[in-house]
Amino acid sequence: MSAVIEVSGLTKYYGTKRGVIDLSFAVADGEVFGFLGPNGAGKTTTMRLLMALLFPTSGSAAIAGLDCWRDTVAIKRLVGYLPGELALDPNLTGGQLLTYFANLRGGVERREIDRLIARLDLDPSRRFRQYSHGNKQKVGLIQAFMHRPRLLILDEPTNGLDPLNQHEFQLMVSEVRGEGRTVFLSSHVLSEVESTCDRVAIIRDGRLARVGGVAELKSIRHHELELTFGVAPPADAFRSLPGVERVDVSHDGLTLRAVVQGDLDAVIKLAARYPLVNIVSEEPSLEDVFLRYYRAGGGAEPADGHRVVS
Repeated sequence: MSAVIEVSGLTKYYGTKRGVIDLSFAVADGEVFGFLGPNGAGKTTTMRLLMALLFPTSGSAAIAGLDCWRDTVAIKRLVGYLPGELALDPNLTGGQLLTYFANLRGGVERREIDRLIARLDLDPSRRFRQYSHGNKQKVGLIQAFMHRPRLLILDEPTNGLDPLNQHEFQLMVSEVRGEGRTVFLSSHVLSEVESTCDRVAIIRDGRLARVGGVAELKSIRHHELELTFGVAPPADAFRSLPGVERVDVSHDGLTLRAVVQGDLDAVIKLAARYPLVNIVSEEPSLEDVFLRYYRAGGGAEPADGHRVVS
């Protein structure tokens, strides 16, 4: 399968400040590729470089075999781009903005624009300044998708969307993949990445930490579980399970708060052996996952597992 995005040694400094350093990766035609990392890691800088909104310090990047800076006009015909922050004329309506973008592209089928407006439940008659953040995001998504581009470059595409529209976005991405088109997206929602992406690249401090399949994410994700029992269970039995980083015990011994990295299966099966009254599972944000995983350069948090909680 050919690569639609090819990046080699891409480096960008802002004066003496780091942007991205020596990035090299490829995105295949027809795949959904997730670009993940903490805030400030270099995700947006990379996307702006691909769109020729920035010039690199060194390195190269190509889209569909075209140089990202020399052939930027031709590339923009192939790409639908959603920036991380939309800065559009606040006095124009959503409909006027979409018409403007359609004309800028030399014409887009009105039927396709109307279909996306209905699908994302956007009121096109309101001025951009009157929109909520979520509705502004819808305008950005519609202009990115409406010309049915070969490649979509989307910076935090579901930021501000309600759950129904997040689900609709995932369906749209699935349809794009089914048509053999490509999506390159950044996200802070781990479950969203797992459900939409084929492969992911993880960037940290401007450098690629790893590139691989979505299964790679399972080795860095963690859950925080609160298990309440009718009688006190043996906390040490939970501490000895694989993936359990820490178990804190309430003063009465009936509640365990466990931090688990990876699969929850072993913890749930052990908990089912005792009179379980309640279970609460919290999935941290992707930002929290990265801060935890990379706090000391990678790896799990050491813990003695014997702290008492109230």
